[in-house]
Amino acid sequence: MEATRELYWNIGHGATVLVPMYVVTFAALGLLAYYGYQRLAIYRQGKPVNRTDNRAERVKMLLQNVLLQSRVLKVKAPGFAHGFFFWSFAILFVGTALVALQADGTDLLFHVRFLTGSFYKIFSLALDLAGLAATLMLAGFAVRRYLVRPAGLESSRDDAIMHGLLFAILITGFLIEGARMAATELVHQPELAYWSPVGLLVANLLSGLGDQGLRSLHAGLWWLHFALVAGFICSIPFTKFRHIFTTSANYFLAPLGPKGALVTLDMEGDAESFGAAKLGDLTWKDIFDTDACTKCKRCQDRCPAHGTDKPLSPMKVIDQVGEIARGQAEDNLVETLGKDAVWSCTTCRACQEICPAAVEHVNKVVDVRRNLVLMEGEFPGEEVTTAMGNVEVNGNPLGLAFASRGDWAKDLPVTLMSDCADVDILYFVGCYASFDKRNIKVATAFVKLCAAAGIKVGILGKEEKCCGEPMRKMGNEYLYQTLAAENIAMIKEYGVKKVVTACPHCFNTLAKDYRDLGFDVETEHYTTFLNRLLKEGSLKVAPGAFDCTYHDSCYLGRYNDTYEAPRELVQAAGGTIREMDRSQAESFCCGAGGGRIMAEEKLGSRISVKRSQMASATGAGMLVSNCPFCLTMFEDGIKGAELEGLLVPRDIAEILIEKVVS
Repeated sequence: MEATRELYWNIGHGATVLVPMYVVTFAALGLLAYYGYQRLAIYRQGKPVNRTDNRAERVKMLLQNVLLQSRVLKVKAPGFAHGFFFWSFAILFVGTALVALQADGTDLLFHVRFLTGSFYKIFSLALDLAGLAATLMLAGFAVRRYLVRPAGLESSRDDAIMHGLLFAILITGFLIEGARMAATELVHQPELAYWSPVGLLVANLLSGLGDQGLRSLHAGLWWLHFALVAGFICSIPFTKFRHIFTTSANYFLAPLGPKGALVTLDMEGDAESFGAAKLGDLTWKDIFDTDACTKCKRCQDRCPAHGTDKPLSPMKVIDQVGEIARGQAEDNLVETLGKDAVWSCTTCRACQEICPAAVEHVNKVVDVRRNLVLMEGEFPGEEVTTAMGNVEVNGNPLGLAFASRGDWAKDLPVTLMSDCADVDILYFVGCYASFDKRNIKVATAFVKLCAAAGIKVGILGKEEKCCGEPMRKMGNEYLYQTLAAENIAMIKEYGVKKVVTACPHCFNTLAKDYRDLGFDVETEHYTTFLNRLLKEGSLKVAPGAFDCTYHDSCYLGRYNDTYEAPRELVQAAGGTIREMDRSQAESFCCGAGGGRIMAEEKLGSRISVKRSQMASATGAGMLVSNCPFCLTMFEDGIKGAELEGLLVPRDIAEILIEKVVS
């Protein structure tokens, strides 16, 4: 006998079956479409934003993340479980579609059957294994959610509905298959039954029911299974099942600009308010994110503020915005989110980098901060207010005289641009490397490295102002733009061709944010700059063996995907790096980002202390960084962790200058 089976066996294929079946199917799809469309009104409460440009690239991101589950797989164990579940269900969906296509299409209209022979055997095996994999993965999810239950994983009625419905669909599917096989293939085509191993197991368990019992069981379960599938379709708009569509759409709607870039506000326009005080001040995409979120808590697990007992959970921020969107749109965002939570964010991007749904957390927090600062004149503490005032008066948050900004370089091979602009690079020093004694050592080392490589370095000296990044991330967009305009004008005036900076915050700001304000000068971080000089042979070092651990700064790592160049520099100097558990894209923030370098850490435990403890756990005696903010935080964090004498913080430039061959 030919390898195939009778579709709609025991059910019939007449109008009494097809009409109610397709009426219910289209009614369920109609309900899905109607209530899905109704949700558009929720999103429209936000301001417009264009997320449909460059559609080819967006479709590519959509397909990569949906079909390959790329973002989901960033966390291996649960990622692969979800991936296998998705791929299994996709196979089951395709299999069901092929059955409908043949039974109600090609066979009914043209008497053409393709589910036969070898193709049918492969088809049967694929669906059986897919159903088994989906069931096992779903069981694993249930164990994790209801038995193991990791800290912070919240369960709701939605989760119970989803698990129950999916389990019922899968189990009834196997029971239907087993009843059919027990009455047909076990009797007439036993060799074909081996191509459905799970169905064969169920068939053997049910074979004692007899022909009539099997037919009754099969027919009853078939209609129950169909009703469950229809119920699944209807439930999508009302449960987290909607992430099937919203998360997929979020991949298409993801920002295509520079990673981490914020919207540059028009401070000269006629806007009556700035930032986000109410839901309508956010964009429709911000609201759409709340439907894409699956509350998997990956963001929360990686948030340095949440991990040090501060009242911030990126997951809850998204959930709270969603509650406002679905309830009281006039509710105040600050009151709902909580000021302490809003000010606790370090804008490290750990939440966004790991999010499987491409949700954007940081911009929402910064928008709320903008409203607090620009409209309410509020900061997280008096020390931040003082720092902002210092920047306005002296161009730096430390309160030191702007005229002394270049004093650190008086006896070094550095040219002031006001004296001579004929240089190879402009070194944008930044505030901490200009005024902080600890970071002046780093600036000095960098200049000497450049000199050893024959690079002529220029600085702006007292003409340089803070890049404005801490002010911007703290919400003071006006002060940021004022500083940026002055820096841009000065750099352009001197005809600078290339800027190099040792501060990842300065680098990210000049390389990305300043572009919106007309800045187009090539900008590079000193680690990639020195690494290239090393590879070209312009800079030579004599390596000497030492052990260390390396900290990936958030603004060089997650914001700019620079992980290898700093490590190559350390290794070129003879260093053996003992990686921390949280490294590269998973790196744990030092606590200084988001303008927090200016603020006292009053809530929970200190982020820098926790990161210092992570470094100490590697057994290395040296903690290497590439950022003045990180270095400053680690100086304090090591003291707070009582690791003085056991762990020494150093910058890469300091290590290299000791190994340089002149």
